[in-house]
Amino acid sequence: MANSTSSFLKLTVQATGENSGTWGQITNTNLLIVEQSIAGFESVAASVGTLTFSNGAVSNGKNAVLQITGTLGTATNLVVPVTEKVYIVDNATTGAYSLTVKTSSGTGVTWAAADKGTKMIYGDGTNMVDTAFTELSSDYSPQLSADLDTNGQNIIIDNTKAILDENSNEQVKFATTGSAVNEFTVTNAATSGSPALSVTGGDTNVDMTLTPKGTGRVTINGGGKIQQLAEKITIAATGTTGTVNYDVITQAVLYHTTNAAGNFTVNIRGDGSTALNAIMDTGESVTVAFLVTQGSTPYYNNAFQVDGSSVTPEWQGGAAPTAGNASSVDIYTYTVIKTGDAAFTAFAAQTQFA
Repeated sequence: MANSTSSFLKLTVQATGENSGTWGQITNTNLLIVEQSIAGFESVAASVGTLTFSNGAVSNGKNAVLQITGTLGTATNLVVPVTEKVYIVDNATTGAYSLTVKTSSGTGVTWAAADKGTKMIYGDGTNMVDTAFTELSSDYSPQLSADLDTNGQNIIIDNTKAILDENSNEQVKFATTGSAVNEFTVTNAATSGSPALSVTGGDTNVDMTLTPKGTGRVTINGGGKIQQLAEKITIAATGTTGTVNYDVITQAVLYHTTNAAGNFTVNIRGDGSTALNAIMDTGESVTVAFLVTQGSTPYYNNAFQVDGSSVTPEWQGGAAPTAGNASSVDIYTYTVIKTGDAAFTAFAAQTQFA
Protein backbone atom coordinates (compact mmCIF):
# COMPACT_ATOMS: atom_id res chain seq x y z
CA MET A 1 0.00 0.00 0.00
CA ALA A 2 1.49 3.38 -1.06
CA ASN A 3 1.88 6.51 1.07
CA SER A 4 -1.03 9.01 1.18
CA THR A 5 -1.50 12.63 2.22
CA SER A 6 -3.61 13.93 5.13
CA SER A 7 -6.54 16.20 4.28
CA PHE A 8 -5.75 19.38 6.24
CA LEU A 9 -2.00 19.84 6.78
CA LYS A 10 -0.85 17.63 3.92
CA LEU A 11 1.21 15.36 6.16
CA THR A 12 2.67 12.20 4.65
CA VAL A 13 0.66 9.21 5.90
CA GLN A 14 2.98 6.24 5.61
CA ALA A 15 1.74 2.77 4.86
CA THR A 16 2.91 -0.24 6.80
CA GLY A 17 6.30 -1.46 5.59
CA GLU A 18 6.90 1.55 3.35
CA ASN A 19 9.88 3.94 3.32
CA SER A 20 12.53 1.62 4.69
CA GLY A 21 15.51 3.81 5.56
CA THR A 22 13.60 7.11 5.14
CA TRP A 23 10.75 6.56 7.59
CA GLY A 24 12.43 8.67 10.30
CA GLN A 25 13.10 11.56 7.94
CA ILE A 26 9.47 11.61 6.77
CA THR A 27 8.25 11.44 10.37
CA ASN A 28 10.50 14.36 11.36
CA THR A 29 9.15 16.41 8.47
CA ASN A 30 5.60 15.64 9.61
CA LEU A 31 6.48 16.83 13.11
CA LEU A 32 7.95 20.06 11.72
CA ILE A 33 4.74 20.66 9.77
CA VAL A 34 2.68 20.13 12.94
CA GLU A 35 4.97 22.50 14.86
CA GLN A 36 4.67 25.08 12.09
CA SER A 37 0.87 24.84 12.16
CA ILE A 38 0.75 25.25 15.95
CA ALA A 39 3.47 27.84 16.60
CA GLY A 40 4.98 28.90 13.29
CA PHE A 41 5.41 32.59 12.41
CA GLU A 42 6.27 33.95 9.00
CA SER A 43 6.46 37.44 7.59
CA VAL A 44 5.07 37.39 4.06
CA ALA A 45 5.03 40.21 1.53
CA ALA A 46 1.54 40.92 0.21
CA SER A 47 3.05 40.91 -3.28
CA VAL A 48 3.63 37.13 -2.97
CA GLY A 49 0.02 36.74 -4.02
CA THR A 50 -0.44 33.04 -3.17
CA LEU A 51 0.89 31.03 -0.25
CA THR A 52 2.28 27.55 -0.82
CA PHE A 53 0.85 24.42 0.78
CA SER A 54 2.95 21.54 -0.48
CA ASN A 55 2.28 17.89 0.22
CA GLY A 56 4.61 16.43 2.84
CA ALA A 57 6.72 19.58 3.15
CA VAL A 58 7.06 22.69 5.32
CA SER A 59 5.34 25.58 3.49
CA ASN A 60 4.62 29.25 4.25
CA GLY A 61 0.86 28.59 4.07
CA LYS A 62 1.07 26.16 6.99
CA ASN A 63 2.22 28.71 9.62
CA ALA A 64 0.00 29.59 12.56
CA VAL A 65 0.79 33.31 12.44
CA LEU A 66 1.18 35.33 9.27
CA GLN A 67 2.45 38.89 9.24
CA ILE A 68 1.60 40.55 5.94
CA THR A 69 4.03 43.30 4.95
CA GLY A 70 4.71 45.67 2.09
CA THR A 71 3.14 48.81 0.67
CA LEU A 72 -0.24 48.32 -0.96
CA GLY A 73 -0.72 50.24 -4.19
CA THR A 74 -4.19 48.84 -4.82
CA ALA A 75 -6.77 46.61 -3.14
CA THR A 76 -4.83 43.36 -2.68
CA ASN A 77 -5.74 39.68 -2.32
CA LEU A 78 -3.53 37.16 -0.56
CA VAL A 79 -4.59 33.65 -1.53
CA VAL A 80 -4.29 30.86 1.03
CA PRO A 81 -4.89 27.13 0.52
CA VAL A 82 -8.37 25.64 0.45
CA THR A 83 -8.27 23.67 3.69
CA GLU A 84 -9.59 23.63 7.24
CA LYS A 85 -7.10 25.67 9.24
CA VAL A 86 -6.86 28.56 11.71
CA TYR A 87 -4.61 31.58 11.06
CA ILE A 88 -3.72 34.62 13.13
CA VAL A 89 -3.07 37.35 10.55
CA ASP A 90 -1.35 40.65 11.34
CA ASN A 91 -1.91 43.28 8.66
CA ALA A 92 1.41 45.15 8.88
CA THR A 93 1.13 46.68 5.43
CA THR A 94 1.26 50.36 4.62
CA GLY A 95 -0.78 52.21 2.03
CA ALA A 96 -4.43 53.23 2.06
CA TYR A 97 -5.83 50.12 0.38
CA SER A 98 -7.73 47.09 1.58
CA LEU A 99 -6.22 43.65 2.09
CA THR A 100 -8.24 40.43 1.63
CA VAL A 101 -7.09 36.97 2.70
CA LYS A 102 -9.08 34.43 0.72
CA THR A 103 -9.04 31.05 -0.96
CA SER A 104 -8.60 30.75 -4.70
CA SER A 105 -12.25 29.89 -5.35
CA GLY A 106 -14.05 31.08 -2.21
CA THR A 107 -14.65 34.23 -0.23
CA GLY A 108 -12.27 35.83 2.23
CA VAL A 109 -11.75 38.20 5.15
CA THR A 110 -11.06 41.86 4.35
CA TRP A 111 -9.12 44.50 6.27
CA ALA A 112 -10.41 47.95 5.34
CA ALA A 113 -7.92 50.52 4.09
CA ALA A 114 -7.51 52.08 7.54
CA ASP A 115 -7.55 48.76 9.41
CA LYS A 116 -4.00 47.71 10.27
CA GLY A 117 -5.00 45.33 13.03
CA THR A 118 -4.82 41.63 13.75
CA LYS A 119 -7.56 39.08 13.09
CA MET A 120 -8.05 35.42 13.88
CA ILE A 121 -9.52 33.72 10.79
CA TYR A 122 -10.14 30.15 9.73
CA GLY A 123 -10.73 28.13 6.60
CA ASP A 124 -13.86 25.98 6.51
CA GLY A 125 -12.70 23.98 3.50
CA THR A 126 -14.19 26.46 1.03
CA ASN A 127 -13.96 30.04 2.34
CA MET A 128 -11.97 32.06 4.86
CA VAL A 129 -14.11 33.21 7.81
CA ASP A 130 -13.53 35.96 10.39
CA THR A 131 -13.89 34.70 13.97
CA ALA A 132 -14.54 38.34 15.02
CA PHE A 133 -12.04 37.65 17.80
CA THR A 134 -9.74 40.64 17.36
CA GLU A 135 -7.25 42.39 19.55
CA LEU A 136 -9.07 45.07 21.55
CA SER A 137 -6.34 47.63 20.92
CA SER A 138 -7.15 47.67 17.21
CA ASP A 139 -10.91 47.10 17.45
CA TYR A 140 -12.41 50.48 18.34
CA SER A 141 -15.92 49.11 18.83
CA PRO A 142 -15.68 45.54 20.17
CA GLN A 143 -19.02 43.85 20.79
CA LEU A 144 -19.74 41.28 23.46
CA SER A 145 -21.85 38.21 22.88
CA ALA A 146 -22.34 37.67 26.62
CA ASP A 147 -22.05 39.53 29.93
CA LEU A 148 -18.70 41.11 30.77
CA ASP A 149 -17.23 39.57 33.92
CA THR A 150 -14.22 41.52 35.24
CA ASN A 151 -13.13 38.48 37.27
CA GLY A 152 -12.34 40.54 40.36
CA GLN A 153 -10.43 43.22 38.45
CA ASN A 154 -11.09 46.94 37.98
CA ILE A 155 -12.14 48.75 34.82
CA ILE A 156 -9.79 51.67 34.12
CA ILE A 157 -11.28 54.68 32.32
CA ASP A 158 -8.99 57.51 31.23
CA ASN A 159 -9.50 61.06 32.50
CA THR A 160 -12.41 62.93 30.83
CA LYS A 161 -13.48 59.77 28.98
CA ALA A 162 -17.04 58.49 29.02
CA ILE A 163 -19.41 55.56 28.80
CA LEU A 164 -21.44 56.02 25.61
CA ASP A 165 -25.02 55.10 24.79
CA GLU A 166 -26.04 52.96 21.81
CA ASN A 167 -25.88 56.06 19.58
CA SER A 168 -22.27 56.79 20.67
CA ASN A 169 -23.35 59.81 22.70
CA GLU A 170 -21.81 60.46 26.11
CA GLN A 171 -23.89 59.04 28.95
CA VAL A 172 -21.56 59.06 31.96
CA LYS A 173 -18.28 60.98 31.95
CA PHE A 174 -15.39 60.47 34.36
CA ALA A 175 -12.86 63.05 35.61
CA THR A 176 -9.69 62.13 37.46
CA THR A 177 -8.43 63.62 40.72
CA GLY A 178 -4.79 63.04 41.55
CA SER A 179 -4.21 60.71 44.54
CA ALA A 180 -7.96 60.25 45.03
CA VAL A 181 -9.08 58.35 48.15
CA ASN A 182 -12.84 58.94 48.11
CA GLU A 183 -15.43 57.71 45.62
CA PHE A 184 -19.07 56.85 44.95
CA THR A 185 -20.45 53.40 45.69
CA VAL A 186 -23.66 52.31 43.94
CA THR A 187 -25.57 49.56 45.74
CA ASN A 188 -28.56 47.69 44.34
CA ALA A 189 -31.40 46.36 46.46
CA ALA A 190 -33.57 43.31 46.97
CA THR A 191 -37.39 43.35 47.07
CA SER A 192 -38.75 46.31 49.10
CA GLY A 193 -35.25 47.74 49.45
CA SER A 194 -33.85 51.02 48.19
CA PRO A 195 -30.86 51.23 45.86
CA ALA A 196 -28.23 53.58 47.26
CA LEU A 197 -25.66 56.06 45.98
CA SER A 198 -23.13 56.53 48.78
CA VAL A 199 -19.87 58.37 49.34
CA THR A 200 -17.15 55.97 50.48
CA GLY A 201 -13.39 56.13 50.77
CA GLY A 202 -10.43 56.72 53.03
CA ASP A 203 -11.61 59.88 54.81
CA THR A 204 -13.87 59.72 57.85
CA ASN A 205 -16.26 62.52 56.87
CA VAL A 206 -16.83 63.24 53.18
CA ASP A 207 -19.27 65.68 51.56
CA MET A 208 -21.22 64.90 48.40
CA THR A 209 -21.47 67.60 45.74
CA LEU A 210 -24.09 67.71 42.99
CA THR A 211 -23.40 70.59 40.62
CA PRO A 212 -25.78 71.57 37.80
CA LYS A 213 -24.42 73.39 34.76
CA GLY A 214 -24.91 77.13 34.42
CA THR A 215 -28.30 78.14 35.79
CA GLY A 216 -29.56 74.56 35.74
CA ARG A 217 -30.95 73.03 38.92
CA VAL A 218 -30.88 69.69 40.69
CA THR A 219 -34.34 68.11 40.40
CA ILE A 220 -35.55 65.36 42.73
CA ASN A 221 -38.74 63.72 41.49
CA GLY A 222 -41.17 62.22 43.95
CA GLY A 223 -41.23 62.71 47.71
CA GLY A 224 -38.12 62.88 49.82
CA LYS A 225 -36.74 62.53 53.32
CA ILE A 226 -33.96 64.88 54.45
CA GLN A 227 -32.10 63.96 57.60
CA GLN A 228 -29.89 67.03 57.76
CA LEU A 229 -29.74 70.17 55.64
CA ALA A 230 -27.52 73.27 55.73
CA GLU A 231 -28.46 76.32 53.66
CA LYS A 232 -26.00 78.75 52.11
CA ILE A 233 -25.83 82.07 53.99
CA THR A 234 -24.07 85.28 53.00
CA ILE A 235 -22.85 87.36 55.95
CA ALA A 236 -21.94 90.92 55.03
CA ALA A 237 -20.76 93.82 57.22
CA THR A 238 -23.17 96.08 55.38
CA GLY A 239 -25.58 98.71 56.68
CA THR A 240 -28.82 98.08 54.80
CA THR A 241 -30.04 100.99 52.65
CA GLY A 242 -31.10 101.70 49.07
CA THR A 243 -31.77 98.70 46.81
CA VAL A 244 -30.62 95.32 48.08
CA ASN A 245 -30.18 92.81 45.25
CA TYR A 246 -30.94 89.37 46.64
CA ASP A 247 -29.29 86.67 44.48
CA VAL A 248 -31.09 83.36 45.06
CA ILE A 249 -28.53 81.37 43.03
CA THR A 250 -25.78 82.05 45.56
CA GLN A 251 -27.64 82.12 48.89
CA ALA A 252 -30.75 81.17 50.84
CA VAL A 253 -30.10 83.61 53.68
CA LEU A 254 -28.60 87.11 53.55
CA TYR A 255 -27.38 88.64 56.82
CA HIS A 256 -26.34 92.30 57.10
CA THR A 257 -24.45 92.71 60.39
CA THR A 258 -24.00 96.52 60.36
CA ASN A 259 -26.85 98.80 61.49
CA ALA A 260 -29.27 99.77 58.74
CA ALA A 261 -28.74 103.28 57.33
CA GLY A 262 -32.02 103.91 55.56
CA ASN A 263 -35.28 102.41 54.33
CA PHE A 264 -34.63 99.87 51.60
CA THR A 265 -35.95 98.09 48.55
CA VAL A 266 -35.46 94.34 48.21
CA ASN A 267 -35.00 93.05 44.63
CA ILE A 268 -35.20 89.25 44.26
CA ARG A 269 -33.29 87.95 41.21
CA GLY A 270 -31.24 84.97 40.04
CA ASP A 271 -27.95 86.84 40.13
CA GLY A 272 -26.33 89.82 38.44
CA SER A 273 -26.66 88.26 34.98
CA THR A 274 -29.60 85.88 35.43
CA ALA A 275 -33.26 86.75 35.97
CA LEU A 276 -35.32 84.83 38.51
CA ASN A 277 -37.83 84.36 35.69
CA ALA A 278 -35.18 82.41 33.73
CA ILE A 279 -34.51 79.85 36.44
CA MET A 280 -38.07 79.22 37.65
CA ASP A 281 -40.90 77.41 35.94
CA THR A 282 -44.52 78.47 36.34
CA GLY A 283 -45.94 76.86 39.44
CA GLU A 284 -42.64 76.93 41.37
CA SER A 285 -41.74 78.97 44.45
CA VAL A 286 -38.63 80.13 46.24
CA THR A 287 -38.40 81.21 49.90
CA VAL A 288 -35.54 83.35 51.22
CA ALA A 289 -34.67 85.19 54.40
CA PHE A 290 -33.08 88.63 54.84
CA LEU A 291 -31.64 89.52 58.27
CA VAL A 292 -31.37 93.28 58.88
CA THR A 293 -29.43 94.57 61.90
CA GLN A 294 -31.03 97.68 63.45
CA GLY A 295 -29.47 100.41 65.58
CA SER A 296 -31.24 102.94 67.75
CA THR A 297 -32.82 104.44 64.62
CA PRO A 298 -34.51 101.58 62.79
CA TYR A 299 -35.42 101.35 59.12
CA TYR A 300 -37.66 99.03 57.17
CA ASN A 301 -38.40 97.42 53.81
CA ASN A 302 -40.68 99.88 52.02
CA ALA A 303 -40.55 98.45 48.45
CA PHE A 304 -40.25 95.02 46.88
CA GLN A 305 -39.19 93.92 43.39
CA VAL A 306 -38.63 90.77 41.35
CA ASP A 307 -36.10 91.09 38.52
CA GLY A 308 -36.24 94.89 38.97
CA SER A 309 -40.02 95.14 38.54
CA SER A 310 -42.28 96.17 41.42
CA VAL A 311 -44.38 93.49 43.09
CA THR A 312 -46.70 94.24 46.00
CA PRO A 313 -46.38 91.44 48.57
CA GLU A 314 -49.14 90.02 50.70
CA TRP A 315 -47.84 90.75 54.21
CA GLN A 316 -48.29 88.58 57.26
CA GLY A 317 -50.93 90.18 59.50
CA GLY A 318 -52.55 91.99 56.58
CA ALA A 319 -50.43 95.16 56.49
CA ALA A 320 -46.98 96.11 55.27
CA PRO A 321 -44.51 97.25 57.94
CA THR A 322 -44.17 100.98 58.50
CA ALA A 323 -41.09 100.88 60.71
CA GLY A 324 -38.22 98.73 61.81
CA ASN A 325 -37.48 97.58 65.36
CA ALA A 326 -34.77 99.48 67.22
CA SER A 327 -31.71 97.64 68.57
CA SER A 328 -32.91 94.38 67.11
CA VAL A 329 -32.47 92.10 64.14
CA ASP A 330 -35.47 92.19 61.84
CA ILE A 331 -35.84 89.03 59.79
CA TYR A 332 -37.77 89.40 56.56
CA THR A 333 -38.94 86.24 54.83
CA TYR A 334 -40.18 86.28 51.26
CA THR A 335 -41.95 83.50 49.39
CA VAL A 336 -42.10 84.23 45.66
CA ILE A 337 -44.40 82.15 43.44
CA LYS A 338 -44.11 82.25 39.67
CA THR A 339 -47.64 82.33 38.25
CA GLY A 340 -46.71 82.93 34.60
CA ASP A 341 -43.97 84.31 32.40
CA ALA A 342 -42.45 87.21 34.36
CA ALA A 343 -45.53 87.14 36.64
CA PHE A 344 -45.03 86.65 40.38
CA THR A 345 -47.00 86.65 43.62
CA ALA A 346 -45.09 87.35 46.82
CA PHE A 347 -45.81 86.67 50.49
CA ALA A 348 -43.70 88.48 53.09
CA ALA A 349 -43.26 88.75 56.85
CA GLN A 350 -41.22 90.88 59.24
CA THR A 351 -40.22 89.33 62.59
CA GLN A 352 -38.29 91.06 65.38
CA PHE A 353 -35.46 89.29 67.21
CA ALA A 354 -33.90 91.05 70.19
